[in-house]
Amino acid sequence: MHYVCPACESENTLDLTFPIEEYVCKTCSYLIDVAGNKKTKHLKVPTENVVLDVGQKGKIEDVEYTVVSITVKKYGNSIFWREYSLKDSKGNDAFLSESDGHWVFLISMHPDDFKSKNSKLPTYAGRTYRWYENTPCTIDAAAGFFDEHLDFSVATYKEYVNGTRMISQEKTAKKSQYFYGVHISKHDVKRAFKIAYMPYYTGVGIVQPYYFDMKQALNIFCVAALMICLLQLYVYTSRTNETVFAETINFADVKNKELVSKSFTLSGGSAPLKVNAFSGVDNSWANIQLSLVNEKTNEIIYTSKDIEQYHGYEDGESWSEGSQSEDFNLCGVGSGKYHFIISAEKEGGLPSFSGLTSPDSKVIISRDKSGIIEITDIFKVQTKTFTDGQTLEKDTSDVIRLAKASFGTQKLDSLINTEALKLTTDPISSNTYVQLKATWLPVSFWNFGFILFIMVVLFVAMWIGRHFFNVNKWKNSSNTPYATS
Repeated sequence: MHYVCPACESENTLDLTFPIEEYVCKTCSYLIDVAGNKKTKHLKVPTENVVLDVGQKGKIEDVEYTVVSITVKKYGNSIFWREYSLKDSKGNDAFLSESDGHWVFLISMHPDDFKSKNSKLPTYAGRTYRWYENTPCTIDAAAGFFDEHLDFSVATYKEYVNGTRMISQEKTAKKSQYFYGVHISKHDVKRAFKIAYMPYYTGVGIVQPYYFDMKQALNIFCVAALMICLLQLYVYTSRTNETVFAETINFADVKNKELVSKSFTLSGGSAPLKVNAFSGVDNSWANIQLSLVNEKTNEIIYTSKDIEQYHGYEDGESWSEGSQSEDFNLCGVGSGKYHFIISAEKEGGLPSFSGLTSPDSKVIISRDKSGIIEITDIFKVQTKTFTDGQTLEKDTSDVIRLAKASFGTQKLDSLINTEALKLTTDPISSNTYVQLKATWLPVSFWNFGFILFIMVVLFVAMWIGRHFFNVNKWKNSSNTPYATS
């Protein structure tokens, strides 16, 4: 197609052939009447947010289209949208409409196909459409080739919407046309026509889809929930929770040192290792430091836990807080061979006492709250002091030999720890040990329930979000199905 402008003698070409009545010269922007080969009107050039050019080609739904004209429509003083007229190689018409960055792909339809028993709820192809709004508009700018004369009088667009589909009736003083349109994403338009720049979209488009496909999301959530349930059933029937470690640790045995436990084996997939720690605290505290060591990789998981229990009587009422037992989890522990490294401490020192006398009344033993041990030879009035039980056991002095002979034992440290509990009156000092119990938990319903709960919450949030999305979509309509304040 080739035309020479009678106003400026510029050539206007298009790689398509179809009968036209008018075209806009690309050089001087005059509207040219083809039959009389004369200029009729000078038009504004479409520029703002116009991303396609006349003659540009693109493929939509495997059909190649050529942009044959561009029209900018105006509503009021500040609302504009762009309409791109397309033709395929067979001369079939299609249209792209863009407003605020939202795109609609339209084709012509026969008015008789749009049946209406209710003027606000007509049907088409088995779908009911709701009348959205009437929009009067005029042509603000134009470019390209037109197969009929442009009508610059006021035209009225009457739009009907069903989800991402719409029916648009364009009515002028001379005729009435119907178009069937569907939402098309700006990314599809950009890819089809290889556009470098696309206008940003604002607000919600009249046929813009919700951000999530609710039916597809429901299917995905249901399939995921079914798989999670089957996996949980398999875990429940094939594995059991088992106690892998249980031991009583004396505070005296881990004073200023660490205890290495016996090895134990965990088998199966990663799962929490639940640890229960008990200590007889009474208006006092104890602390346990626990390191889980993977013997193959030397990887260490460290944790520390306080055990506190306090009680009293105040203002005529008794009160209590804390507990003598605490539970905690080491999460995501994989299979393998492990051992614990344990250290512990408590409020106060070892049980203090005085006057532990040997059966033959030759030796007296005492220990203060700091753990200092005094052994006294009564007859020689000689006293020897030791900082701890280990130092005492290594000593070979006359006083120690006499004490061992008098008490009839080679383990004075063990005797002292045992007898100290009988002699002390300090409740804090009488707490001498902590009990640890570790249970392997391959069967856990907490994670299972939590994941299902999150899925339900997400779906409900998406459902509620869709409601507000649709409310926003219809806020400019005088026929909104949603309550307005």
